Amino acid sequence: MKKNDTEAVSTPKQENKGGFRHFLTKKNIVISGKRYGIDALGAMAHGLFASLLIGTIIATLGEQCAKALPADITWLQRLCEYFVKIGGFAKNAAGPAMAVAIAYALQAPPLVLFSSLAVGVAANAEGGAGGPLAVLLITIIAVELGKLVSKETKVDILVTPFVTIFTGGILAILCAPTIGKWASEIGTFINWATEQVPFVMGLLIAVVIGIALTLPISSAAICAAIGISGLAGGAAVAGCSAQMIGFAFMSFRENRVGGLLSQGLGTSMLQMGNIIRNPRIWLPPIIASAITGPLSTCVFKLRMDGAGVCGGMGTCGLVGQIGVITGWSNTGHTPLAMDWIGLVLISFVLPAVISVALCELLRKLGWIKENDLKLPED
Repeated sequence: MKKNDTEAVSTPKQENKGGFRHFLTKKNIVISGKRYGIDALGAMAHGLFASLLIGTIIATLGEQCAKALPADITWLQRLCEYFVKIGGFAKNAAGPAMAVAIAYALQAPPLVLFSSLAVGVAANAEGGAGGPLAVLLITIIAVELGKLVSKETKVDILVTPFVTIFTGGILAILCAPTIGKWASEIGTFINWATEQVPFVMGLLIAVVIGIALTLPISSAAICAAIGISGLAGGAAVAGCSAQMIGFAFMSFRENRVGGLLSQGLGTSMLQMGNIIRNPRIWLPPIIASAITGPLSTCVFKLRMDGAGVCGGMGTCGLVGQIGVITGWSNTGHTPLAMDWIGLVLISFVLPAVISVALCELLRKLGWIKENDLKLPED
C-alpha cells in the first residue's frame, strides 16, 4: 500500500517536471537565436521591403516622371501625383508592416498577428530614426506574451489583443525612444567614422555587411535598424554586390544562366550549403568586397542617401542601385558620368572580374574543385 502511495505521489511530480517548458512548446514559443535573430530579423526586412522600400521607389518614380514629362499634359502630371501619394501611403505603413511580418515569422495566432499592427505603429513612432530596431525588439516581446495568453480564457477576443497591444504600447512609450537613440547613435558613429577614415571603414563595412548578406541573417534589416547611410551606405552596397555578383559569375560554369540570375539578382545565400562544405569558396567574394568597399568610399564617393534598407540589398532586384539613384534625387545631386561609371564598376564589373580571377586561381591550387559551387536542383 505504501509502495502504491509512493507511486501515486511521485507520478504527478514526474508529470510536473518540465511543465513550463511543455507550456512554452504548446504555445509555440521557441526562445532561440535562430527564431529571433534570423527568422524575425529576416521577416522585418520583408516588412520594410513591402512598405518603406517599395513606397520610396513608387514615390521617386512619380517625382522623376513629373520633372521629365511636359507640364501641359495634365493627365500625366496627375498620374505622377498619384504615384507620389501612393508611395507616401506605403512609406507610412513601415511600422505596422514590419511588426506583422515579425509576428508572422513567430507563427503568431490570428488575434496576436492582427494586434501586432498597433505595436508596430507605436514602436516605430516612438523609436524615431532607430524605429526599425525598436519595432523588432518590442514586437518580439509583445507577440510572445500575446501567444502566452492566447485561447487561455473564455474572453480571448478581449484578453489577447489587450495583452499584445498594451504590452507593446507601454514598452514603446518607455523603451522605444532609448532603443531608437542607441541605434541612431551607432549608425551616426559609423557614418561619421566612414567620413573620417573612408579606407578602413569602407573595407570593414563592405566585408561585414557582405558576409551578413550571404549568411542566413538580414543585412538589409541591419542597415535599416542602425541607419547606415552616406558613404557607409555606399560601402554596404559594394559589399553586398560583391557577394551576389561574385558568386553568380564565379559559379557560371556549374550553374549557367539560371544560377547567374538567381544569385546575381536574387541572393548569394543560395551558396550557404556549399560554403559549409568548403569554406574556401567564400574567399573570392570576400576579397572582392574588401577591394570594392574602399574604392567606393575613397575613389568614387558612392553614397546611399536613399532608404537605409537599400544599403544591405546589393543587386537583389537592383534595389541597392535604385537606392543610390534615389539618393541622388533626394539630395538634389545631378549625377555626372563619373557617378554612373562608379556605380556600374562597384556594383557589377569589379565584383565579377575579381571573383572570377580569384576563383580560377583557387581552382588551379585545388582549393575549389568541380561542382563545389553547384547549386542544388529544385
